[in-house]
Amino acid sequence: MTVPVLLPAPKRLIDATIDGEAVRVPEGTTVLEACAAAGTEVPTLCYGDTLTPRNACRVCVVEVEDARTLAPACSRRLEAGMSVSTDSERVRHSRKLVLELLGSSVDLSTTPEVAEWMERYEADPGRFGPRAEPAALGVRDARHAGEHRPGDGSVAETVEQPAKVDNDLYVRDYSKCIMCYKCVDACGDQWQNTFAIGVAGRGFDARISTEHDVELPDSACVYCGNCIEVCPTGALSFTTEFEMRKAGTWDEERQTETTTVCTYCGVGCNVTLHVQDNRIVKVSSPHDNPVTHGNLCIKGRFGFQHVQRRGDG
Repeated sequence: MTVPVLLPAPKRLIDATIDGEAVRVPEGTTVLEACAAAGTEVPTLCYGDTLTPRNACRVCVVEVEDARTLAPACSRRLEAGMSVSTDSERVRHSRKLVLELLGSSVDLSTTPEVAEWMERYEADPGRFGPRAEPAALGVRDARHAGEHRPGDGSVAETVEQPAKVDNDLYVRDYSKCIMCYKCVDACGDQWQNTFAIGVAGRGFDARISTEHDVELPDSACVYCGNCIEVCPTGALSFTTEFEMRKAGTWDEERQTETTTVCTYCGVGCNVTLHVQDNRIVKVSSPHDNPVTHGNLCIKGRFGFQHVQRRGDG
């Protein structure tokens, strides 16, 4: 007996307009996806192609004709007859202000493309005043909701603080955190289901934390590194990358990428080895791989040190 295979019903196509150009896309396509298909660049920080959009960074906002507010392109679905502007004066002003606020309070030095966006939208984070001095290690973690005191305007408050180095695998440099929630989602119900990462505090004092604010080695973290994979700013990074950046030797232009199959078990996860000067400096996984979708376990992501041990006996 032949069992019939039920295929999903094809989605109907809808017609809309993006920046005056007609587009035809399947129903349910987001504005961001439609723009990408049409070759229209829309900047975004918090969007992740393996995660459900959180609409946190607001850099990708676009103007929808007759809409009262700007819409996040990453989650707003295109509708039949919709007219979208991705580079209107209102959109540019909004992106400029968002970038200025982020740039005044967060270290964006390792965030890809942000320098180009700052120039494109003429953003000037320095107009809010000189940056406040970094907080000492642990000061921001000790704050509780309701304790925040407004500044006097003489300096621009920042989230700067020393990096947290409490294990041999990865570093948490929350001076670079933009609170995009991608690490929370990757560790939570969207992928890992470990729930080791959460958000503590409120307002400007909100920060990424472990569950119950315990030390990372005492938390539920299984060191899969999937939070590193989705972090858009470098707030979470391999220890090797952190140390090489600190020493000034990190150079992505000199790095090669080779995708192979992880040998630790029989699942068949794809791993991409990032190699510089004949040494593996970090490991990622293709987001379009049907097995991993960019995710790995601790062995797949961090178990490469034995490959480059030479002359140790």
